[in-house]
Amino acid sequence: MLLAAMVATLWGFNFVVIDWGMEGIPPLFFVAVRFAVVALAVVVVPRPLASWKTVVGVGLFMSLGQFALLYTSIALGLQPGVAALLLQAQVVLTIVVAALALRERPSRLQTVGVLVGTIGLGVVALGRGGDAPALAVVLCLLAALSWAIGNVISRRAGIVAPAKRLGALSLTVWSSLVVPLPALALSALIEGPDAIAAGIEAFGWRPIVSTLYTAGLCTLVGYAIFNALLARNRSASVVPWVLLAPVVAMASAALLLGQVPNLWETIGGAVLVGGVFIANAPARTRARPAASVVEPVPQR
Repeated sequence: MLLAAMVATLWGFNFVVIDWGMEGIPPLFFVAVRFAVVALAVVVVPRPLASWKTVVGVGLFMSLGQFALLYTSIALGLQPGVAALLLQAQVVLTIVVAALALRERPSRLQTVGVLVGTIGLGVVALGRGGDAPALAVVLCLLAALSWAIGNVISRRAGIVAPAKRLGALSLTVWSSLVVPLPALALSALIEGPDAIAAGIEAFGWRPIVSTLYTAGLCTLVGYAIFNALLARNRSASVVPWVLLAPVVAMASAALLLGQVPNLWETIGGAVLVGGVFIANAPARTRARPAASVVEPVPQR
């Protein structure tokens, strides 16, 4: 329980560290740097038992798509705490995408969780503060959708739990190879060469610490611990701890950055987290399963 809480704390504080370290750095360029550091771990982490098609798909959606959109939404002014809340929509979106792509019929609890989570998202979107542009909210929700698609690709390949060769951790590390060059190309195309040059010049100790935290502690250390916990415990005992991440993100953003969510963001976030909790609840049935339970793979 202490290890699970520690991992959730690392992942929750991650959003504040991203915002803190990205000042003066173009977001897409920052993503390229982060995953270039993560990719260095391929030297010590063996290749996952998955096809290169799966590795590339996970890299494009769960890593490149998710974090390029997330970093951009934070750069546009979305508060880290609210971003952490909105990103939890990946759970309900994973269920929807799996139903469409894999024809997995969701259980009653999952259906209720999707409905409750959607209501929470609506409350957050409609009640967002003036400092959160509509575009930033939309980009963060698209990041959650990209994460959900990556979850389903991983789910279809059977990489949903630790197995031989470090399981999902191997997939996370090796799929990081897909990210740096496309992210750098997108940065050159969208942010411009001048912004990249300015970002390199502004890459001081804060961006370095932020990169080491997000790539090292969150992705490698956090994921390794979480993987080990899943290998030794039931998923239903481990996965719900991830719901602490947005709570930590909101609390740390309020304490360290003075970013306090408004009443509607708080209410909507609580409803969203409630829907995620319901969707993650283990099904109690002795009949044949209506569908395989989709367990979103945490990716930080």
